[in-house]
Amino acid sequence: MEKSRLPVRSLTQYHVKLIAAVLMAIDHVGAILYPDIEGFRVIGRLSFPLFAWLLTQGEAHTHHFWRYAWRLLVWGCLSQYIYWRAFGVPGQLNILFTLLVGLLCLRGARVAPNWQIVIWLIGAGVATVANTDYWGYGILMIAMLAQFDRQLLWWIGWIGMHVILAIALPNFGTSQFPAIFAPLILISTSGRQGAKARWFYLFYPGHLLILVLIRAYLS
Repeated sequence: MEKSRLPVRSLTQYHVKLIAAVLMAIDHVGAILYPDIEGFRVIGRLSFPLFAWLLTQGEAHTHHFWRYAWRLLVWGCLSQYIYWRAFGVPGQLNILFTLLVGLLCLRGARVAPNWQIVIWLIGAGVATVANTDYWGYGILMIAMLAQFDRQLLWWIGWIGMHVILAIALPNFGTSQFPAIFAPLILISTSGRQGAKARWFYLFYPGHLLILVLIRAYLS
């Protein structure tokens, strides 16, 4: 009797979100509690590309686009003060605002595909001027992951974007370079949604608040 084989692409979107959340938490433990230990941040660089890809999947399959956008806006506002306390970056908007801009760009590119390059460039400009986390780079990353492909040409573009970033902005680009490996996780996705993960909207400010309180206690 032939043994059954596990599918190569077995990760659901829920699994990817769990992985991304754990990687994000590791990143923030390093940034908030152990800023001198670079290893935490290197691991954490894999997180945002996964959330960016999940955003593209959410936009493609949601039946309630504006409700999706509204959740990002509301939780972004609720998380903002904790984000400032956690990272000491007054004037910078947290990652949920970056995802919101990306979401609007995704829908704009879907509605007006002939204008998608302009839409993505405007979105990158808005994120940069508004000083959202990851600014314009985050929006361009979402644009790239919206076209995610396992073929060589896509990987050349993905790696090339990070090489250019490392050359143009050495401090940020070099620390961000490990993000090139994040799509290796996506290769194992099955295309299935899996369980709902609305808990993330509470997890984001919640884990930051816990880390801020731990830092205050230790100091």
